[in-house]
Amino acid sequence: MSPIDSYRHLFGLTGRTYIVVAFLARLPLAMSQLGTLLLVSAATGSYGAGGFCAGALAVANAVGAPFWGSRADRVGQRRVVAFQSIAGGLGIVGVLVVVAAGLPWGVAAVASAVAGLLLPQIGPLARVRWRPITAASGSRQHGLVDAAFSYEGAADEASFVLGPALVGLGVSVASPTAALALAAAGLAVFGTWFALHETADVTHAATSRATGAVGPLLTPALVVLGVAQLLVGSVFGSVQTGTSVLATTAGSPGLTGYFHALLGVGSVIAGLAVAGLPARFALPTRLRWFAAGLLALSAPLLLVGSLPALVPVLLVLGCTVAPYMITTFTLGERVTPPSRTGAAMTVLAAATGLGYAVGAALAGRLADWGGHTPAYAVTVGAGAAAVLVSWGARRVLERAELHRQPDPATHP
Repeated sequence: MSPIDSYRHLFGLTGRTYIVVAFLARLPLAMSQLGTLLLVSAATGSYGAGGFCAGALAVANAVGAPFWGSRADRVGQRRVVAFQSIAGGLGIVGVLVVVAAGLPWGVAAVASAVAGLLLPQIGPLARVRWRPITAASGSRQHGLVDAAFSYEGAADEASFVLGPALVGLGVSVASPTAALALAAAGLAVFGTWFALHETADVTHAATSRATGAVGPLLTPALVVLGVAQLLVGSVFGSVQTGTSVLATTAGSPGLTGYFHALLGVGSVIAGLAVAGLPARFALPTRLRWFAAGLLALSAPLLLVGSLPALVPVLLVLGCTVAPYMITTFTLGERVTPPSRTGAAMTVLAAATGLGYAVGAALAGRLADWGGHTPAYAVTVGAGAAAVLVSWGARRVLERAELHRQPDPATHP
């Protein structure tokens, strides 16, 4: 089955409304990080403060995500995500209130952390739904699930294209406050819609039937994949901070979202194409070569001195980001017991958020010292570390995939 046929079949199983809602529901998380960075930076005049608050949001989200994922595995996504969508929207409003009141940025950091703790990880939870959705596809299920993960990776990247672009539009037309208010409203509406969709019930029913396949969650393979995701999260955080500094220096801080969105353009295209890769190109091997691409394509950031020069670099760098992330999440699903898939997916998402926090905070401190180039050096360093991890742990991943847990839904 060709990638196009696979995607057409997948979307036919859920209906187009679900695809649209699941995509829109993940935008607020993409908007909240950059929106918080710009809001606090503008209010305090410090990139470090803005990066710290954005990082606090990301760290808290990373800490809370595995808990919420485990809860969703046990009681179902419907109740958990609905609560998070309403509470998370209110949390973002809390950040706006604190900053508008002129309170010290440390208070804004606490408010950001509270909001981050409550925000749902829609992308990972959407991934969990695909195996139950495709359970009746017989021998085609394996290929359909792989295609679904490729789509979800591309959708995540697209959200980090449109999300920052919406923030940039909000800043250009109004202010960072308007952008974050839009994120809060979008989460309350589309996050709740995603929670109440019928696919949530299908997923919970399938997870309940798989209770006999309970096994360890934090296996060596999942830890390796978590580190891999932490490093790509550092890429996001450092690129976003470096681009914010470069755009502000050029006198156009509102362009930050648009330029950061360029990173996702090539990533979306490459992510959708991953479904066409041959099965003989094994997942651990893919991870190693995509990591090498991440390092090679991030190095030109150190030579960028203007916004026009940044455009082609970000476009090309994006071509390896989604394939890298799709590979880690697909491996995570393969090596995890079916009844713990939600927890595993949110652990990987949490690692990504933690990496974003580390990358944004470190790049922000270095930017305060030396501008955008030291911030981008964090990106290159993360790429180098990704190469070391993926190549150094190749045997761990290969063994884990070879002995992966069978899915009770397809192996009664």
